[in-house]
Amino acid sequence: MENFEGFCPVRNILSQIGDKWSVLAMVALQKYGVCRFRDFQKEMPDVSRKMLSQTLRRLESYNLVSRTVYPEVPPRVEYQLTDLGTSLQSPLNGIIDWAISNRDSLINQDER
Repeated sequence: MENFEGFCPVRNILSQIGDKWSVLAMVALQKYGVCRFRDFQKEMPDVSRKMLSQTLRRLESYNLVSRTVYPEVPPRVEYQLTDLGTSLQSPLNGIIDWAISNRDSLINQDER
């Protein structure tokens, strides 16, 4: 891997989106197209509100997810993948498919 003055693209992107909540949020957005906060909570019931909020903010700061606030009472907020986030779906799906295909081997490694 090339290193450009302390910048390692693989390390940097994995540190940004490599956690389970980011991946699951992006999978939910791929599945539904547009999600509201409660949709994520239904899809990921074991994530805390605080962690979900932090995850969505982080994905937004990396330009992978867009957030639209509608001036209603109560405010309606919707999230969707940006073009950059959409471009990440194919590689992400490859990793998901690989993990599913190799689940038994991976589980057996953990038990050894």
